[in-house]
Amino acid sequence: MKRNFPLLLVFVFGILGIIPFIVPHPAVQNTDEFLRNNLLKILAAFALILGLGSLLRVHFDKIRRKGQNWEYSWVLIVTFVVTSIIGLFGGVSGTGILPTRIGSFAFDIWTIYFNIEVPLGAAMFALLSFFMASAAYRAFRARSAEATLLLASAFIVMLGVLPLGNDISPHLPSFAQWIMDVPNVAGQRGILFGVALGMLATALKIILGIERSWLGGGGE
Repeated sequence: MKRNFPLLLVFVFGILGIIPFIVPHPAVQNTDEFLRNNLLKILAAFALILGLGSLLRVHFDKIRRKGQNWEYSWVLIVTFVVTSIIGLFGGVSGTGILPTRIGSFAFDIWTIYFNIEVPLGAAMFALLSFFMASAAYRAFRARSAEATLLLASAFIVMLGVLPLGNDISPHLPSFAQWIMDVPNVAGQRGILFGVALGMLATALKIILGIERSWLGGGGE
């Protein structure tokens, strides 16, 4: 029962998710809208609770075992508790029952997001740019014809978006834009078609019960 019931749920709701794209009848569309706007929100709420519970359990266990960088687990837990209290009782912009302003200093959840979360995200992506540059250096080595073509295309595009490219030739920026609009888009569409077919095949395998690894136990 522990395996058959989840498989039955996946099959039923998988079919319910496919039918609205095939049958345009208002009854089918209204049912699909109800499921998406109501049932999925309830499932998302339960998934959020389970995810947060799992996250806290992992970090409490890491603190108990004194695992690598366990001190940062305390930072996560304290931050989670403080922001949860402010978000639940302080409101989005300080309109809740919990005071979120001391004089001119505001610490409502919206202020925390814009003054802490956004700068931290910007710093993380700024650091990622160095890793991207090192990966590009390794990938752009002209070891084969394909790598040489990639290197030449990247060099033209980088020159085309800089003011120096227009100084070299007024046709260079338009040629760089053509590379981005035609060969680049064609390659992206090919990749997306492959990803879509892979997603479709995986979804059908899960709906029909062929793929059962998500149940655990090695897919048996």
